[in-house]
Amino acid sequence: MTHAPTLEPVRLAVDTDQPLGPTGRPKREFPTPPALRAHGPARVIALCNQKGGVGKTTSTVNLGAALADYGRSVLLIDFDPQGALSANLKVETEDVPTIYDLLVGSERDPSLAIQQTQIPGLDIIPANIDLSAAEVYLVNEVAREHALSRVLRHVVDRYDVVLIDCQPSLGLLTVNALTTAHGVLIPLACEYFALRGVSLLVDTIDKVRDRLNPHIALDGIVGTMYDPRTLHSREVLDRVVEAFQGDVLETVISRTVKFPDASVAREPILEYAPEHSAAHAYRQLACELVARGSVV
Repeated sequence: MTHAPTLEPVRLAVDTDQPLGPTGRPKREFPTPPALRAHGPARVIALCNQKGGVGKTTSTVNLGAALADYGRSVLLIDFDPQGALSANLKVETEDVPTIYDLLVGSERDPSLAIQQTQIPGLDIIPANIDLSAAEVYLVNEVAREHALSRVLRHVVDRYDVVLIDCQPSLGLLTVNALTTAHGVLIPLACEYFALRGVSLLVDTIDKVRDRLNPHIALDGIVGTMYDPRTLHSREVLDRVVEAFQGDVLETVISRTVKFPDASVAREPILEYAPEHSAAHAYRQLACELVARGSVV
């Protein structure tokens, strides 16, 4: 009888007496980002993973809130027909222009679709179920992979960062996001089945780089839903570090009941529980991305 291979823990060799973080590197705090003297043009980052339930929307809203807290001007793009990002920020999506209208509808001015959130410096272009029809419409369009690029080119100069919350698939909408983006951030739940799809996603990014967007970069893989009490979480994170080395960010987002609580309250966790360790983790994620040069 043949048994499926099991995950074995792997740690990178680190010659240091410092305590190690979850990724096996010396644990450290990233410095607070310096204030900006001017804003724009934005760096566009797609938060992408074809598997659902890995923390894309949670990471988009909380990373955006953290960057806004650090004085960055941030625009969020809800690019998922489920509209969870819009719902999490108490944003109206009925009888207002949405990203669908900008892609395939009659609305051509993205300024009319941008809504301010309750967080200063954080704006959003919302989405609703209408977006599910966009792929069907775009199939027959010329340069269909560049539809989102045509929308955002009118507003990127106003912002420092644009974060795109992608739907859980590798369809045409996601390809649009990757064609538009300067970088990709992959939220990866520390679970075995989430790990299996990362190589496929990286292959897709490579194809987009080769055929559509030669400047796209992998900004990093961020471990989410990490539970240090379980061997499984630790083994999955070890495997990711072994396979992707420096592409794995040092910041890891732990599993906590505060995330669903914040979703029910329709607030970022930085607003709902600002002193919680999860809020601190997203502040550190923002600081790490600035330190790596992924964000100004």
